[in-house]
Amino acid sequence: MRNKENAHTIYLAGGCFWGLEAYMKKLPGVYDTDVGYANGNTEDPTYEQVCNENTGHAETVKVVYDTSQITTKQILDGFFKVVDPTSFNRQGNDSGSQYRSGIYYVDEKDKTAAETAVEEQKEKYKKEIATEVLPLDHFYLAEDYHQDYLDKNSGGYCHINLKEADDFIEEEGLGTNTLSDQIKPENYPMPDEKELKEMLTDIQYQVTQNSDTERPYSNEYADNFEKGIYVDVVTGEPLFSSENKFDSGCGWPSFSKTIIPEVVTEKTDSTFNMKRTEVRSRAGDSHLGHVFPDGPAELGGLRYCINSASVRFIPYDLLDTEGYGFLKQIFDQ
Repeated sequence: MRNKENAHTIYLAGGCFWGLEAYMKKLPGVYDTDVGYANGNTEDPTYEQVCNENTGHAETVKVVYDTSQITTKQILDGFFKVVDPTSFNRQGNDSGSQYRSGIYYVDEKDKTAAETAVEEQKEKYKKEIATEVLPLDHFYLAEDYHQDYLDKNSGGYCHINLKEADDFIEEEGLGTNTLSDQIKPENYPMPDEKELKEMLTDIQYQVTQNSDTERPYSNEYADNFEKGIYVDVVTGEPLFSSENKFDSGCGWPSFSKTIIPEVVTEKTDSTFNMKRTEVRSRAGDSHLGHVFPDGPAELGGLRYCINSASVRFIPYDLLDTEGYGFLKQIFDQ
């Protein structure tokens, strides 16, 4: 399903745009594509001009995708699965500057992702890489008959083996192995009472088991903005990411959303003559804190106000060691 909040766009040049568009459309999470001419030196060129004149344009596919389903890294890895990055001005049987390979970005964050992907190709091939990484200067839509060309012409020319998309999908587990599939409550069992008292500090026990609240400002994670994740201190179930942490000034760790919605439950809290929404962990039923509708509008409008005592922080560099390596994809989006 299309998620506008997670919509992201990148432009890819990799030979004839008919085949590259058909290939990218097969990847789960890609929900819109257009073909056109990018980064040339003439305005609104025709196909004939791009093929026969020195326009400087590259046949390019605009790829719009949902980063909650496929990451930018996966988009680029999929791109290089079918594009020869060592071939100058040529892909398959097609030659000419319009068939050069390139990654054109509109988000500055994608520059780093693209450069990293190119470096990986350089290491793989041990030779000069032809794929250019540049900001998108301009993109002119190609004529209508070029759009979705292979959908309309099933026997049309294609320099790409589209079955490569199926192989890539299987290799990456795309479309079948979402975070909701991976973060299952049964993987994070609840310790018994004896174990709880042995593993938790007094404040951790009082907060998670008796719904107490720690002091603001003097707690462990209020001012922590290191890259990583926050898990339930009781069960280890992943709850929050540093990607969604912000400084609310309230004195407790604040997040705009959970890693996935299912990892918390909400309950009405009427204590202290107030009406609030309590947030508890799914697997451990630990008291975490409360959620309020006063978060930054640009982040979705929610503020999860969480006790540091309810969570444990795992730095990004330790995710593999701690068994959370699958969550690195959060930071590649």
